[in-house]
Amino acid sequence: MRGWGRELGFSQIAIADIDLTTAEAGLLAWLEAGFHGGMGYMAAHGLKRARPAELVPGTVRVITARMDYLPRDTPPDWQQAEQQALSDPQRAVVSVYARGRDYHKVLRQRLQRLAERLAHDVGPLGHRVFTDSAPVLEVELATRAGLGWRGKHTLALHREAGSMFFLGEIYIDLPLPIDAPVSAHCGSCEACLTACPTQAIVAPYRLDARRCISYLTIEHEGAIAPELRPLIGNRIYGCDDCQLACPWNKYAQRATLPDFDTRAPLGNATLLQLWAWDEAEFLRRTEGSAVRRIGLARWRRNLAVALGNAWRETGDPALALALQAALPAASDLLAEHIRWALSQRRA
Repeated sequence: MRGWGRELGFSQIAIADIDLTTAEAGLLAWLEAGFHGGMGYMAAHGLKRARPAELVPGTVRVITARMDYLPRDTPPDWQQAEQQALSDPQRAVVSVYARGRDYHKVLRQRLQRLAERLAHDVGPLGHRVFTDSAPVLEVELATRAGLGWRGKHTLALHREAGSMFFLGEIYIDLPLPIDAPVSAHCGSCEACLTACPTQAIVAPYRLDARRCISYLTIEHEGAIAPELRPLIGNRIYGCDDCQLACPWNKYAQRATLPDFDTRAPLGNATLLQLWAWDEAEFLRRTEGSAVRRIGLARWRRNLAVALGNAWRETGDPALALALQAALPAASDLLAEHIRWALSQRRA
């Protein structure tokens, strides 16, 4: 099965048990603290997230898979290059994972093919495939099966691959042998906590999504809190800062699939170039991309915040002119963010 997984583009395949009882208390505490923000679905499923057999009756094991996603042409000094992009106020920064094809589509199709090959080999197989698409404790399952350990930024970390990878799961009714977990290797390092622009990692292994830039620019539907807007900088979709700071990501692996190659212009565009898109252009440019899921309204909201931050940093009048030109036709939500952006002029 692991050989099949490699043929399908997966970097690692492992088998996890379904007993996640020891994870339940932490999950409930996280929800009770409200750290899930507006992601109501996180609470709606209750403890099903930690009880695979309740989510998919008959499940006795979980096949958990890792797929590296750094674009194939990523340079050795990619972390420094990403930091340089973040330091250019007029550059639009999209999280690395979202610059290629939508990972949901890539992993789901290939996990299904893996399940079908397994069924062909062993006979009828009850299964269900997941890729960040249901109440699944992905990192918990992955770390229990030895795909790495949970880093202090809450992501899975691997000694030979860092954290720049996707996870996917196949819930199965076949009692395959379970893989052993690996030891953690974060030690006293807290680089990810220090690097977080909004201090969303409130303690090691504890993330307040309400402050996380990935949550704010992707999941959050309404207005972004004014006090957090300056901290977003030029990040318009997601945030990689905790991963850029992680020493283990010097070992991050390049993808073997062309699907995650960077699509123009998501890897090297200016804010003004993206601000000029109308809805038709947005839909055309984001076809098959994870970016499309936020829709034009949130995309423009995020850009307005980034343009305001660039206006404050550079004082470039072209930024203000572009914002002002969009104001008459803007929705109430977008107009609020445009007015805030215009108010950011340097003293």
